[in-house]
Amino acid sequence: MLNSDFIDLLKTIIRQPSVVGAEHSFFRVLQRELEERGAHVTWYEGLLVAQGNKPFSTMFSAHIDRHGLICTGPNEFQYAAFIAGNRTDLLNNSVSEELMTKITERFKNEPVYAYEPWSGAYRGNGIIKNSYICEFRNNLIFEIDGLEGLVAGTPVAFKDKLKIDNGRLYGQLDNVLSAAALVHLFSMGFQGTAFFTAQEEAGKSWRYLLEWFRRFGGSTNRLFVVDTSPFPDTDAANNQQLVLRYKDANASFNLEATRKVEQLCKAHNMSYLFKDEYVEQHNAELVSQGLEPNSIGSTELGRIIAASNGLVDGTTIQVPTTGYHTMSESAAIESVESFLTMLMQLSKEQ
Repeated sequence: MLNSDFIDLLKTIIRQPSVVGAEHSFFRVLQRELEERGAHVTWYEGLLVAQGNKPFSTMFSAHIDRHGLICTGPNEFQYAAFIAGNRTDLLNNSVSEELMTKITERFKNEPVYAYEPWSGAYRGNGIIKNSYICEFRNNLIFEIDGLEGLVAGTPVAFKDKLKIDNGRLYGQLDNVLSAAALVHLFSMGFQGTAFFTAQEEAGKSWRYLLEWFRRFGGSTNRLFVVDTSPFPDTDAANNQQLVLRYKDANASFNLEATRKVEQLCKAHNMSYLFKDEYVEQHNAELVSQGLEPNSIGSTELGRIIAASNGLVDGTTIQVPTTGYHTMSESAAIESVESFLTMLMQLSKEQ
């Protein structure tokens, strides 16, 4: 069974809002939890850094932003990740209408609440009644009953709490699950460094992280980035306890680090899958049918490797989930147990 202290921590922080672009109040919650566990905590723009007595022994990173809305006018709300991302569109790509259409269907009738972004103070609650694509702004517009008086710029979070059912955890797990795991590591005596990044869902978090390494890092820096990894259904997710990668769409990962994680999986009887190989195999089937292939995915680590000119490398460790970017994202307790074991083993071996 999962450690009860970890479950209690996850239950606590999953209820705290952390909408993309409005993560300050969540950083305050993390700071309290980390300092209670003996970590030295430092804030930077878009980044919270927690360190033990051997900060360069092992380094982990997790993004802490979650999807939500931003009030952009009188009784007008837009998808926060699109607003934050469009301001610094790294790839010069606008969000596709297909993606936006899928998202509109996910959140109808979802309960939401507004909060003050710095303190996290509650500002009222409501229900999403309607959503549509605005062709002029290329974004999703949401209509909410109950939040008519909000001031523009106020973040609106989805109501969330952890549920446990039939051997699975349920909630908006991406990526509060990984954040809880890294906080919990300090309870277990972790002495390395844990980075908590903002605005990953808008494609910006890697910049905050790279800035820290340019100022404070060594000549080369090995980083383990932890996250969730979506699968189409429970059967597909349950085929492996952990998800690894050799590369993403941006860069190849550090092969030595990847093999180290793979060796630990084998040593502790953890089943695993390489997500890039999984997608490429599926793409071969799609192409043979005359269909368009899927992207192998873009990660925080791939972006920072591509941009750092050798300063930062590493690999990823992910928990397989279903219900990507919904309030019902789920992960098998068995996978989360393996995930926590992996993090502890890596912190011991470095």
